[in-house]
Amino acid sequence: MTSADQPAPSLAFARPIRVTVWGENRHEQVEPEVAARYPDGMHGAIADGVRHNLGDTAEVRTVTLDDPEHGLTEEALAATDVLIWWGHAAHGEVADDVVERVHRHVLDGMGLIVLHSGTGRRSS
Repeated sequence: MTSADQPAPSLAFARPIRVTVWGENRHEQVEPEVAARYPDGMHGAIADGVRHNLGDTAEVRTVTLDDPEHGLTEEALAATDVLIWWGHAAHGEVADDVVERVHRHVLDGMGLIVLHSGTGRRSS
């Protein structure tokens, strides 16, 4: 029997992976066609995809730029194993203290998946 004949190992975790999906939520507010396509926001569509693919092995929540502290409070990040970041046009609106907080959590081991143009430069 070859390894190709073996079933894929199942995912077994002591607890579900805690995923936070962050989104700017800007295009959904100003472009009617985007709002129509993504009624729960692009961050909501991303979260739905994670839930669909990971099922019960993940706890998924969404936060946006407009939430207090952009939804990325110390408590929220401490309860996050993986942060999925969807950014495009509002990088400059992210508060410096929130950037530093996310950076610290990544350095401490939190996973980070940056989507689309989330790596765009912040203007000074």
